[in-house]
Amino acid sequence: MPSEPAPGEPPTGEPVPVAPATGEHASGAPARGERVPGESSTGEPAPGPRVSGAVGPACLIDSGPSGEPAPGPRVSGAPSAGGRVRGALHVLDAPAVRLWSRACADALGRNRSRIDALNVFPIPDGDTGTNLHLTMLSAAEALDGLPYDADVETTWRTLAHGALLGARGNSGVIVSQALRGMAEVLRQTAGGGHDLRRALVRAAELARSAVARPVEGTVLSVLGAVATAVRDVPARDVPAELAEVAGRAVAAARAALGRTPQQLDVLARHGVVDAGAAGLTVIIEALAAVITGSAPASDPLPAGAGVAGLATAGHPRADGDADPAERGPAYEVMYLLEAGDDAVDRLREELDRLGDCLVVVGGEGLWNVHVHVDDAGAAVEAGIRAGRPYRIRIDHLEAAARTHRAAHGRGVVAVAAGDGIAGLFEREGAVVVRREPGAGPSLAAVLAAVRDAGTEVAVLANDSATAAVAAAAAEVAREEGVVVSVVPSRATVQGLAALAVHDPLRRFDDDVVAMADAAAHTRHGHVWVADREAMTSAGLCRPGDVLGVVDGDVALIGADLRQVAGETVSRMLSASSELVTLIAGAGPGADLAAAVRDLLDTTRPDVEITVYEGGQGGYPLLIGVE
Repeated sequence: MPSEPAPGEPPTGEPVPVAPATGEHASGAPARGERVPGESSTGEPAPGPRVSGAVGPACLIDSGPSGEPAPGPRVSGAPSAGGRVRGALHVLDAPAVRLWSRACADALGRNRSRIDALNVFPIPDGDTGTNLHLTMLSAAEALDGLPYDADVETTWRTLAHGALLGARGNSGVIVSQALRGMAEVLRQTAGGGHDLRRALVRAAELARSAVARPVEGTVLSVLGAVATAVRDVPARDVPAELAEVAGRAVAAARAALGRTPQQLDVLARHGVVDAGAAGLTVIIEALAAVITGSAPASDPLPAGAGVAGLATAGHPRADGDADPAERGPAYEVMYLLEAGDDAVDRLREELDRLGDCLVVVGGEGLWNVHVHVDDAGAAVEAGIRAGRPYRIRIDHLEAAARTHRAAHGRGVVAVAAGDGIAGLFEREGAVVVRREPGAGPSLAAVLAAVRDAGTEVAVLANDSATAAVAAAAAEVAREEGVVVSVVPSRATVQGLAALAVHDPLRRFDDDVVAMADAAAHTRHGHVWVADREAMTSAGLCRPGDVLGVVDGDVALIGADLRQVAGETVSRMLSASSELVTLIAGAGPGADLAAAVRDLLDTTRPDVEITVYEGGQGGYPLLIGVE
């Protein structure tokens, strides 16, 4: 069901048909073809409870959602005669995997711009850091959707599945396969040093086998060097073995990263190390930090590497043309594919004939396909012959390289239902596309707004059903040379949260990630009155019943607007909630917002409350909780 259903639409609680089905799994990995919990319909990370924890120089502290220590064999304190490492883990258990995934996402986020600047191979489009960050963010958010006491097997399966579905770009797809290799080993073991050693070796093997034509001086070289280094760690059944393996892995990764310019001429010419290899080094450093309880290195790049080329790497020449010797196919094609192993083997052969940079990862019927080709249609048709491709993404590579530049003409487009809500977005500087409640905007209207907004545009659909139209408009605008990103905002309150952090002085990719993060951390809800009988996720509702909807599902059914509104907000709040946004609709909306504000002033005086007059019809109250 849409986030804010049309008045009169049965409140079934079912997901919109344009996205894969969603749901939280109490245990076990998501079924093939399902969204991983914590992933939005656009593939971007969605809101979910954060796994808290700190990686400090003295010890590792991991806490559950309540703030209490999480279960698992944690070790801290002074060294003992048994060889215990101070502040280190003895095994890589489920809570440690969660903490590692979040540490990877955070570290890649901090280093994203620097890694993007290194990106000269295979295409100088300056997005490797962003792609790796979004890949690991997808994996981390998938884990956020699991119960905190999920077992090791479920945790590793979900991590690998989340990375597979969210993998972006050449390096992101390869790293997702490396994570799959680690999961194959560690989901069935205790997670000690010997197990981690086997897992890193398997990661390197599986990642290399996924690449049709492996190239040295890339992320594959770092994976191979790490595998070689950890193979030599003596097998010792002592607590310190896990930390020793992690330390060997970090040292090998940094050394291999420093060698990448010697292995790949294009890196040497630009004076940089490989961007994908740098991102992988950040991931391995984060793993070692979690295991040893130490702070990760502040700079993942080896001393003296990549300095000379940082000013020009990842950026086209002044005339906008790439070096003719470095030109390749025109398009990057990516899609998820449901197909059998035999069909995928034939697909690999066909795509290898069509282009280069072919990477096919996954298994058990679900695959992520990445290839650079001149004929994008042929690559998609090959996928159709192999199985069912979906979430298809086609990027023009030369255009991507040309448009990787300083921000110019930055704008935001927001879709809004009703004049009152439209005014809220307009006052914040957005170009607004108005739609009638219950109806979507036209493709022409969204495209015209994108053209008017600037040369770098973030689009806020603010409704699940509108996201497909926004994505289509963005594709057309990209062909015209506009840099466009659709921020995954599924409700008005998420769009307002995203717009609040918009900063036109930031690099565009950084700005989009910040906006997406703000939207993802905003829970959305609304109150409305049913006009027909229907079965909902909260039970049977009849005409006149008041429905409280939370994050797209009917959470409660009642008879009194104020009571349902108050209970809906209470269910959306958590101990960490800081801001509640109320948008009052037409009719009783203003009185309803005032009643909820009075309730929160009494029950949650720690929460900041903002009330807007939206005047929307059909929904007396829209609710956002950040």
